[in-house]
Amino acid sequence: MNMPMAQMQAYPGFPFTTLSDSLMLEVTTAIDDDRPVFIAGNFNGWRVKDEQYRMELIQERKYRYVFPGDHSLPRPLEYKYTRGGWHDQELDRHGRPIPNRMLKVPGGIVKDFVPAWQTDASYQARFLPLIQVIHEAFEIPQLIRTRRISALLPWDYHQSDKRYPVLYLQDGQNLFEDHAPFGTWGVDKKLAMLAESVEHEVIVIAIDHAQEDRIREYTPSIPTKLGRGDGRKYIRFLAETLKPYIDTHFRTLPDRIHTGIGGSSMGGLITMYAGLRYPHIFSKLMVFSPSLWVTPAFSFKFMDFAAPHPMDIYVYGGEQEGSNMVLHIENLRETLEMRGMGDRARIRLQVEIDPQGRHQESSWGREFPDALRWLFSKKPILTHTLNDERQV
Repeated sequence: MNMPMAQMQAYPGFPFTTLSDSLMLEVTTAIDDDRPVFIAGNFNGWRVKDEQYRMELIQERKYRYVFPGDHSLPRPLEYKYTRGGWHDQELDRHGRPIPNRMLKVPGGIVKDFVPAWQTDASYQARFLPLIQVIHEAFEIPQLIRTRRISALLPWDYHQSDKRYPVLYLQDGQNLFEDHAPFGTWGVDKKLAMLAESVEHEVIVIAIDHAQEDRIREYTPSIPTKLGRGDGRKYIRFLAETLKPYIDTHFRTLPDRIHTGIGGSSMGGLITMYAGLRYPHIFSKLMVFSPSLWVTPAFSFKFMDFAAPHPMDIYVYGGEQEGSNMVLHIENLRETLEMRGMGDRARIRLQVEIDPQGRHQESSWGREFPDALRWLFSKKPILTHTLNDERQV
């Protein structure tokens, strides 16, 4: 992928021009596709799912967007077309990402053509991660149970002596197996796509859930609508047993700055609980569609936000998941800002709301590359909160 990471900030000090005539972009695509088309560029911080820049379908395979005459635009204007993510960007006729489109003096009518779009199938098999089952029955002494644990290693892991950041993901059964009963995130394929732009260099540790005990394990050990769960014991396993094992047996960057945790639904809830109970272990949280209904008032009284631990939190939710998903995420954001976003805590928050997002693996898989990139990329990426978020 040729994602314009170097341009992902909003060009501070960049020369802007106010147009006297509007700019109209028209794009025709050779492929029928029910995904919407967005414009991303240096005019909006390269946000790829910005509802303000969703194009209008004017006829089959033809889209239009008109910048109003009083709209300030950078000069030159750089942009790309996407279907809602950098893993859904426009491709040339050979199936390769194209360079940024550029208008030295934006204005008038510009007609573009997109011969192809990147999809989940747009990856090269040689870039697939190396999937290693660490153990089919890894012991969890805190719960007196066992669990399958898998590692997804960078495709070139054995060709170097590099050390890598680590992301611990819940619900391992649904992350990379094509025939998972509830669908799959397709993490292996997403990592292969990211590998083309060398943005794959993260070890993903997939922890299978506990089947019939899944809810209990992922429920925090605080008063909730489901009672007190085994969440405290489970996250102790992650922090005190599994992480030391992974750091011993793989070439990791073991410090907290390079250690993340993630999950969806109840897995998203336990991710919040783990990250905020162990801020000295996990600094990056990937929280997808968290089941905050379990504890709507998500109390942080038991957490010490006074500790000076910088933390990055990426939260995603879909408007099609139920009427309360966005409301709960807004409440979470407010709680984080109130308790955890002071000068000492230094929490960096990214919130994405997808109008079409559903409570399912395919939605979470589509968001995974953007979340991974935001959390682990060494390149500068625009940060925002719900107050100015893009409406995905």
